[in-house]
Amino acid sequence: MPDAGDDGLAEARAEARRRGVGGYGRHVFLCTGPDCCTPEAGAAAWARLKRGVGELNARGAGPPIYRTKVGCLRVCRDGPVAVVYPEGRWYAGLDAPALDRLIAAELGRGRPLPDRLIGENPLYQKPSL
Repeated sequence: MPDAGDDGLAEARAEARRRGVGGYGRHVFLCTGPDCCTPEAGAAAWARLKRGVGELNARGAGPPIYRTKVGCLRVCRDGPVAVVYPEGRWYAGLDAPALDRLIAAELGRGRPLPDRLIGENPLYQKPSL
């Protein structure tokens, strides 16, 4: 008989499948404060990101986008702060208008938003032989 850990792992795998893990084109992490912005600004940004990503995913124009709310990305300045993978583009100062532009440009078309870009750290790609 499997122990509770095995059952939990099976449940986690099933939930990951249900959520489409393995099929995402991009993953955006949004810091919602309280160190880079107020909790209210973070909550408003999260609601806006959820709506925007939902609309993009509903259109089905590209691979699905996954979003994750985090409490800290360790850049505790000018938030909300976000990072988009696999490009590894880091953004700050994501007030409502900037976040709308990020959703349209970066998430919708894969184009950076230079005026809010604070750094880049793309995921490592193994060189092909």
